[in-house]
Amino acid sequence: MARDQQIPFYYYPLGLLLKGLSLLPLPVLYLLSDVLYFIVYHVIGYRKKVVLNNLRNSFPEKSEGEIQTIAKAFYRQFTDVVVEILKLRTMSRAEMQRRIVFANQELLDDFVKTGTPVITMGSHSCNWEWVLPAGVVQFSFPADGIYKPLNNPFFEDFMLKTRSQLGARLIKMKDTLRDFAAHRHVPRVIAMLSDQTPLKSEITFWTTFLNQDTPFYEGAEKLAKKFRYPVLFLDIKRTKRGHYTLTFETISDGTSDTVPITEIFAQKLEASIRRAPADYLWTHKRWKHKRPEAAS
Repeated sequence: MARDQQIPFYYYPLGLLLKGLSLLPLPVLYLLSDVLYFIVYHVIGYRKKVVLNNLRNSFPEKSEGEIQTIAKAFYRQFTDVVVEILKLRTMSRAEMQRRIVFANQELLDDFVKTGTPVITMGSHSCNWEWVLPAGVVQFSFPADGIYKPLNNPFFEDFMLKTRSQLGARLIKMKDTLRDFAAHRHVPRVIAMLSDQTPLKSEITFWTTFLNQDTPFYEGAEKLAKKFRYPVLFLDIKRTKRGHYTLTFETISDGTSDTVPITEIFAQKLEASIRRAPADYLWTHKRWKHKRPEAAS
């Protein structure tokens, strides 16, 4: 990692604490998650207004009781994801293999065997941070990920080490095009989290998503069409606490310039969220931008 910023010395105790906690077995960390859930949901009410507002607008057909039940279930899985990400800092390859199952890896393998890179479009569902390291452990070809650096130098350093400790190669978002051009013909999978909210100045695409006007980044679509790469949707399901199944679905085989990749991704993601709404990340202000009248 190129350290653009020096980590302040007062973060060192926190670094040691997080590293020490990550060495604990997951069953012990889940006890910590239970405590965190009580504090985050019942005591602090962390972003509860945002969560409830997002759920009410996304599922207007559900009763208030159903919305409250989903919100409560969301916070339970949210604190689980927090400790699971912490565990990733020192997780072994064997444990990762036990906890992540690729249901149809052959779909991805068949594309990569032709000698082409493949883009996967994922989301902030279940434990998104385990997906790329699981691919590194499971695949016989490189697994790279696009990421947006954090502003805090300590947490940027911690998350880079956490995400890459099993061998994942991370690419800064601003370097994506340069990296694609430099590794144009390297057979690999490139993971992109494609449900993030664009900056207002960068919005070029709107669609109806979960009953609301919603902007999406078109980066994956533009890159796929420029380099003629296949694109797969990555669906993740929680099978039990700390265990997930990942399934690939074809969005584009890379041979057509007319496939509406971003729109198809939005549709598939909505179907996935409706199947298990508590497993999506509801704390973000996903719908803070309003669609201009001219774009309606």
